[in-house]
Amino acid sequence: MTALPFPVAEEPDAFATETGRKLFAGPSEFVKGVVAMSGLPPADRVEVCFAGRSNVGKSSLINALTGTKGLARASNTPGRTQEINFFTQGPELYLVDLPGYGYANAPLKVVEKWQKLLKQYLSGRQTLRRAFVLIDARHGVKAVDDEIMKLLDTSAVTFQCVLTKADKVKAAERDKVLAQVRAALAKHPAAYPEIVLTSSEKGDGIATLRSIIAHLE
Repeated sequence: MTALPFPVAEEPDAFATETGRKLFAGPSEFVKGVVAMSGLPPADRVEVCFAGRSNVGKSSLINALTGTKGLARASNTPGRTQEINFFTQGPELYLVDLPGYGYANAPLKVVEKWQKLLKQYLSGRQTLRRAFVLIDARHGVKAVDDEIMKLLDTSAVTFQCVLTKADKVKAAERDKVLAQVRAALAKHPAAYPEIVLTSSEKGDGIATLRSIIAHLE
């Protein structure tokens, strides 16, 4: 029996879980929102970024990872936040919240400006170790997700797919979505060959994701 491409990440062992817990036990603080490359904080630590469609549950996931309610704020208006938001996680890590994409209401000039900044950030940030592309487990990969994945390919940034809201989908439906996601990821050379299933509400997959981040070098 051949192994599935892009398997679901297994739960970490006790040691890896503890390493992840320790990293995220430290204080989490908002540093700044960046609207231009000149505003980026010093590249003096490991950095991971989170990308996803508006309403994918990005803020909830960052809050669940850090155990800090309200650290990343979800906007009531999708696409309102046009900044790259930096958070410190202890002294060793930046968590970077990229603006939600796939919204229809933003003016074209705003979208173009954001896309330019995003391209510059992704291709020019030496300390960026991995991008996590969040996909809603109820919907799978959409065309706008594919666009961001292409951008990560061309920027040579390794990205890992994180399925959010996995608790909202029955097992049979989830298998269909996973098959669709695997087929989409297979087209992207920068895709890391493992998928993480999460639920911010139930806490599923949070220890796994913490452990993955803690073991990036």
